[in-house]
Amino acid sequence: MIVHKFGGTSVGSAERFRSVADIIQRHYQENPDRGLIVVVSAMSGVTNDLVRGARLAAEGQDSTCREIKARLLQRHLDVVENLLQQRPGRLEVAGLIEDRLHDLERLYRSIAVLGELTVRGSDTVASFGETLSSHILAALLQEHGLRAQALSSSELLVTDDCFGQANPLLERTRERLQQWVRPLVEGGVIPVITGFVGATAQGITTTLGRGGSDYSAAIIGAALRAEEVWIWSDVDGILTADPNIVPQARVLGELSYGEAANLAYYGADVLHPKSIRPVIANGIPLRILNSFNPDHPGTLIVEKPHPERERLPAILSTTGLSMIVLGSQDDSWALAQAARALQRLNEANLDVLMFSQSLSEHNLNLIVREQDQAHSLKVLRREFDHPLYQLEARERVATISIVGVPGWNETGAVAHAFAAVGRQGTRVIAVAQAATEDNVSFCIPEEQLADTVRFLHRELGVEA
Repeated sequence: MIVHKFGGTSVGSAERFRSVADIIQRHYQENPDRGLIVVVSAMSGVTNDLVRGARLAAEGQDSTCREIKARLLQRHLDVVENLLQQRPGRLEVAGLIEDRLHDLERLYRSIAVLGELTVRGSDTVASFGETLSSHILAALLQEHGLRAQALSSSELLVTDDCFGQANPLLERTRERLQQWVRPLVEGGVIPVITGFVGATAQGITTTLGRGGSDYSAAIIGAALRAEEVWIWSDVDGILTADPNIVPQARVLGELSYGEAANLAYYGADVLHPKSIRPVIANGIPLRILNSFNPDHPGTLIVEKPHPERERLPAILSTTGLSMIVLGSQDDSWALAQAARALQRLNEANLDVLMFSQSLSEHNLNLIVREQDQAHSLKVLRREFDHPLYQLEARERVATISIVGVPGWNETGAVAHAFAAVGRQGTRVIAVAQAATEDNVSFCIPEEQLADTVRFLHRELGVEA
């Protein structure tokens, strides 16, 4: 049994849905006796739009919420019209999409009446996208002559009530998957399961955190003792740098579980950090593959990589970030205030990608996604509503993380990275380093990102 997970870019349009269906059909036909499970994300950008609409609803911007709902409805209906040729299936899926997005509009109205978006409410809103894409893909597979069935992971993945970052209750989840999913697979049916989403034992919707569809696939693979879990994205695997910046970036062909987890925690977009845990416990290989280039072997992640494999550092970069500075006008700032700020952002399900505070500063520097900037400022203003405190959004920034591999060289990657950044003349705004010689992260102005990444890639000797 193989678990295939397809991310948002893999199902971002009608054309991409067709490519995914072709990949699934090919693998099913090549291995008819090998079970196949599909885990699918929302279409690219949909979850962000859903949550943005909910935040606007809480602020009373009803007309904008309705516009977002209308755009989402039209986008999905256009895909259905383009993809599905058989009228009964097309009408059924289109009707489901309309019903679900009418439910979304009612939910937005409820949030507007409440005047607040709770993390629990955000989870409910964010779960809509995966439901729509799973039904579209299942219907398309049926038109390809495959027996496919859309399933909601809210009925399969049992979690705690840590909304926004829910943790699976593995034994109960295993029981449900064994009861409901295994018989389908053994009967030749392809389950198309929503990623990212779960539910408490009481049936309250939860999510596994941003990018949690990878985690869903790993949980399902571990619970059903899959042979492998394949994560399909839009790049050829885990690379030494972003190929959009460094076209000659190289694929890391084989990694250990620990190395892959390290890369994921430092921002490798193609892999959710928690995805490694379930496969480690069960010794299940994990593959990172490209749905745009399905014949490429990608990256294989295993317990014990081949001893002769190539060892290379990776340069991970993230754009679309904003710096928020919070501090006091006197020397009253202390660690307690910093802890309060981080706690409030966590409670609001807002990711802080990086933060720094030197002992001499009365400020806490927070790096958040630009789309979360306004909501982050709102949360912090409520907590620090006093003339003593200063709060402001600064420039657009980016982060660069250099993640080395033990044994790559004698001194580790960090010393090389600092020297290279200095030679390039990059303005470093903040630094975060683990207690190791192999990993370091820099926050820099966004406009300097591309040149710095390319320079680091050359200076670290990663290019072929």
